[in-house]
Amino acid sequence: MNAVPILLEQETSATETYNRDSVTAAEFYKGKIRSVPKVPIKTLADFSIWYTPGIAEVSRRISKDTSLSFEMTGRWNSVAILTDGTRVLGIGNVGPEAAMPVMEGKALLFNYLGGVNAVPIPIRVQDREAFFDVAKALEPSFGGFNLEDIESPKCFFLLEKLQKELEIPVWHDDQLGTASIILAGLYNALKITGKQLKDVRLVLLGSGAANVATAHLLKAAGFNMGNITLVDSKGILNPSREDMDSLMINNPWKYDLAMMTNSDRLTGGPAEAIRGADVVVSASRSDPGFMKQDWIRLMQDDPIIFALANPFPEIWPSKAKEAGARIVATGRGDFPNQINNSLVFPAVFRGVLDARAKGVNFDVMVTASREIAEFIKDPHEDRIVPNMGDWEMYPQVASAVAAKTSELGLSRVRGSRNQFLSTATEIIEENRRFYQKSVESGMVRELKEAGIIGKEY
Repeated sequence: MNAVPILLEQETSATETYNRDSVTAAEFYKGKIRSVPKVPIKTLADFSIWYTPGIAEVSRRISKDTSLSFEMTGRWNSVAILTDGTRVLGIGNVGPEAAMPVMEGKALLFNYLGGVNAVPIPIRVQDREAFFDVAKALEPSFGGFNLEDIESPKCFFLLEKLQKELEIPVWHDDQLGTASIILAGLYNALKITGKQLKDVRLVLLGSGAANVATAHLLKAAGFNMGNITLVDSKGILNPSREDMDSLMINNPWKYDLAMMTNSDRLTGGPAEAIRGADVVVSASRSDPGFMKQDWIRLMQDDPIIFALANPFPEIWPSKAKEAGARIVATGRGDFPNQINNSLVFPAVFRGVLDARAKGVNFDVMVTASREIAEFIKDPHEDRIVPNMGDWEMYPQVASAVAAKTSELGLSRVRGSRNQFLSTATEIIEENRRFYQKSVESGMVRELKEAGIIGKEY
């Protein structure tokens, strides 16, 4: 019996349940996050300190030295989640209002996993320049920006320009977060198979935000770019393709990769690209029938397959293993080796915020990826990356990131790895204690109060 229809039926049923419960919960809670005071207020006289007249002196001091805004206000621990709603999850261009529940969910992950105060800000803009202007105007309020769910190639332009012109870290999670966890997974997958990163032939199926960023990160990590082949909907990227002139104008980021990768100048489609490869990282089509077993059978020994499309991977892990894959990763949590960028961005932002960083770059990302990989002391085929329950990982990655920004001269605060580890651990643990007490006291109401009962979440 073919298991695929059964799996699809089970996944569809589970998805429908989650959809229904998510709507019920959204109507009940009316938002996932809230702001609460973090200072003591015992009498109305306290407002003379927290507000007027005392606060005027704080403002005067910051006006003379704006860097004090990172030390005397909540800016040091605040991140804006900016989106125009043009590429939300797998549902496309839904607009800024419909993007809000997803951005609130992102803010929840930031706070719960990294102790970061993240503010969702969907904005109604028509073009990339307008988006840039809004982001630049918001810079004084935040210690960092997370760009989210923005269509390609607009997202490449915004990330590049904002990183260049702002004095705070700017991160696009669909690019940088996904690329970082892919690299972390590859470090351990190559360790298990005994393959060297400079020698492996690697195929990136799909040339959107995630894989374009992945290609650049692999370069920074020391992979041989000539051994990397990218494939998009029109086939293998190579300098002789008919659309190169168009790409040079409309998507120079993909154009540059076409020129620096695929030194064998392969042509054709996925089958031709995958033949003889060691690794396939696919971020393309949510269709378990997209990647063929015959393609995997023509790869080198011990193939490594990352099938990352959601909700359905490009091939079921069992089918990939049946075709000879040694290691298989997906984007889903119900299979081993979930390549999940939630393992990356809370820790990275904890680190750059603790260092009061002015920016983040590929060197910092390589450091984060290596730290995530090394958290797994004994990697094996079914555990090449941590999971979100590995709480100790977040302060460890944060401290490595903070120390790297300090080493690179990107930080406003200098410190050792141990100093940053102590800071990150204290902030994250304090945040979790506060949340746990809120649950225990009933201030955060249980799901059963929203009418969602009888299920394990």
